[in-house]
Amino acid sequence: GRPIGVMTPTGQLVQGTSPVNLLVATTRAPSDDKAILFGGERGTGLKVDAITVSIPPAANRTVGQVQWPKKLPADPLKNFTTVSVEPITSEAESRSWIKSHSFKSKRVLVFVHGFNNRYEESVYRFAQIVHDSGSDVMPVVFTWPSRASVFDYNYDKESTNYSRDALEEMLTRLAKDGSVNDVTIMAHSMGTWLAVEALRQMAIRHGRVYPKINNVILAAPDLDVDVFARQYASLGKDKPKFTL
Repeated sequence: GRPIGVMTPTGQLVQGTSPVNLLVATTRAPSDDKAILFGGERGTGLKVDAITVSIPPAANRTVGQVQWPKKLPADPLKNFTTVSVEPITSEAESRSWIKSHSFKSKRVLVFVHGFNNRYEESVYRFAQIVHDSGSDVMPVVFTWPSRASVFDYNYDKESTNYSRDALEEMLTRLAKDGSVNDVTIMAHSMGTWLAVEALRQMAIRHGRVYPKINNVILAAPDLDVDVFARQYASLGKDKPKFTL
């Protein structure tokens, strides 16, 4: 994997760079390589970190792309770098972080990546999307145990099933947070199955999808159309708006 845990030399933002603050929740097992943080194997429970990513100045990068470091230490004026990784170990810490980092809109955008994705790819890619789009949202990444190999489709698919309870738990926390008014879920590829399944579980468990979850975006969905129709029917009367 590519490094994400390696900090800038000073552990601080460099003048001219732009910070993106994200909450990153995962069901992956920690990696033995501290520079990567999490690998592709399945962990136990939901782990959450607050991560600050530094993005190079506009003059040194191409919009829509992640500038990966070719060598270490990374140059923050040319590469995406990680400024800080702060473990969030309780719901109270999570609420405190959200309250201190939420935008005026109080909108949250949750990203669920797809098949064949590393932890660091999902974090840096979503930081790039949020930065380049200028979205007025608080970004949250949910990254599940993908082995990041085209030969491990079945493992990845079962990893989405393995992660349904954890994603439902994270969405429930966000929906119950007083600092949040609106939650949009953006899921890609195989992650669309995970997102819809988590919402289906929520609706069955509570009789509805929490009303703050207003929009669900399914990009290149890896979903059987007949199965999705059943899932959609299970979401109850007041469903979120779906965009494919």
